[in-house]
Amino acid sequence: MSSPFKIAFVTIGQTPRIDLVPEMLAEICVGVPDGKIEYQEYGVLDGMSTQELDGMRAKDGEHSFATRLADGTEIVSSKLRTEEKLNQLLKDIDENGFSLIVLLCTGTRIEPLYKTLVVEAQRIVDSTVEALAASASRLGVILPLQRQVDDFSERHIFSGSPRLIAASPYADEDMVERASELKDCDLIVMHCMGYSAEMLDAVRSSVNAPVLLSRRLVAGIVRQMI
Repeated sequence: MSSPFKIAFVTIGQTPRIDLVPEMLAEICVGVPDGKIEYQEYGVLDGMSTQELDGMRAKDGEHSFATRLADGTEIVSSKLRTEEKLNQLLKDIDENGFSLIVLLCTGTRIEPLYKTLVVEAQRIVDSTVEALAASASRLGVILPLQRQVDDFSERHIFSGSPRLIAASPYADEDMVERASELKDCDLIVMHCMGYSAEMLDAVRSSVNAPVLLSRRLVAGIVRQMI
């Protein structure tokens, strides 16, 4: 029997990501024999005390991430401090013999690893969207935080002038109501790995355009590599 394909799922929040990893695995594992895949989850914020978590929170004016704690609550963390800890975590994981590392965030910038292939969600999503958006007259982008809307052009480059709205996947936002602001767009991307298939259905009920779900784009790439 061949060795299992070992995946490290890495979140910028805390594990387990019961809202995300099982849904991705369901898509990744279609048609894959039982026992073919093994996985482990790692979180940048795992094991932190309340005081340590407070030290990770984004301050006014800082670039930020929205992510999930193990209890399901949202935390808005500093992009700078999160990426510092993320890069160290990835270096540690790189020594553990995984077949693939999958980053569960569409906004991170990481340093190169030397032993393990990395699926960078941001590169996958942005490249796919740009390939499609070249023929779209109006692109709509859904992001978790208003502060990410405000600094989006510093972190992502899409053709034209995309319409941006904020709706957090971790704070019971009304996706139908928010997505209605994009009803005149001809392509929409839910630009956060936290958005679920259920949220995708809610957005699709409010618009007529095709809607891309970040976690599905990433899961599709992972499935091809097994």
